[in-house]
Amino acid sequence: MDTEFKKLECIVCGLIYDEALGWPDDGIEPGTKWEDVPEDWLCPECGVGKEDFDMIEI
Repeated sequence: MDTEFKKLECIVCGLIYDEALGWPDDGIEPGTKWEDVPEDWLCPECGVGKEDFDMIEI
């Protein structure tokens, strides 16, 4: 089981989605992997879709 969490950055506005934290304001629980985030989820800051996020190395 892969328990390493990733962070993804919106390439438009720079918002970071951290898998460990999820996005509870949108009903995405902590620990939700990026592939499990609904396909119709939009960036809460700028409104772009998942396709505009890139994995980042911390």
